[in-house]
Amino acid sequence: MLVHPSGIDLSSRALRHLSGVLAGHRRRIGSRWRRLSCGRQALLVLAHLRCGDTYARLAAGFRTGIATAYRCIREAVDLQAALAPTLEQAMTTVRKKAYVILDGTVLPIDRIAAGRPYYSGKKKHHGMNVQVLADPAGRLIRVSDALPGAVHDLTAARTHGIPAALAADPTKCWADKAYQSAGPAVRVPFRGKNLCGWRRRHNHDHAKIRSLGERAMATLKCWRLLRKLRCSTTRISAVVRAIVALELAT
Repeated sequence: MLVHPSGIDLSSRALRHLSGVLAGHRRRIGSRWRRLSCGRQALLVLAHLRCGDTYARLAAGFRTGIATAYRCIREAVDLQAALAPTLEQAMTTVRKKAYVILDGTVLPIDRIAAGRPYYSGKKKHHGMNVQVLADPAGRLIRVSDALPGAVHDLTAARTHGIPAALAADPTKCWADKAYQSAGPAVRVPFRGKNLCGWRRRHNHDHAKIRSLGERAMATLKCWRLLRKLRCSTTRISAVVRAIVALELAT
């Protein structure tokens, strides 16, 4: 297999952060020798998450076995996922904001044989549903664990306890029509096509505020692995949490 140099559109802070996490883990478990140093392992993991490179391509580029590349990525993802904020920690950040934006997205997966629970009728493809909380500038605050794509956004948000957590605080939350009846803290636009003047203006202003949440979605989708997940559906939550933890750390 031919090997060529490439680049990753991330700052060196992400590499230093992940290298530090891996170095601390190796000290705790008393690891003596590894095929890859902490820096090389961190670079391999970032190439997988950011560029979506497969285990075979990474193994060839880093001159290691495919199984070794898999173990390196799994170890780093689990360590980084443990650093992602919980809902309680996210609420501490939410209280400092004027308002937050709640939205859901379906991350595509290649498990088309996985069955009906993973098929999203809205997106017309198989995937995993995640709920995203963003601040007024469109920066990520928290991303929930992944649920099958067939789960409705409102059901997913309730499953993760997001409306109940928002209701316990005075912070306002803006969301789309999918979150009707989510609770008093979640503001949604009016439903219907032939709306009167003031309701139409309200929906227009609501959309302008909520559109900033698309920046958080774009930030998430910049990690190319999330554009087409090929791993087991049981691993997707850990991958998403690891990516969010990296974004918040850098």
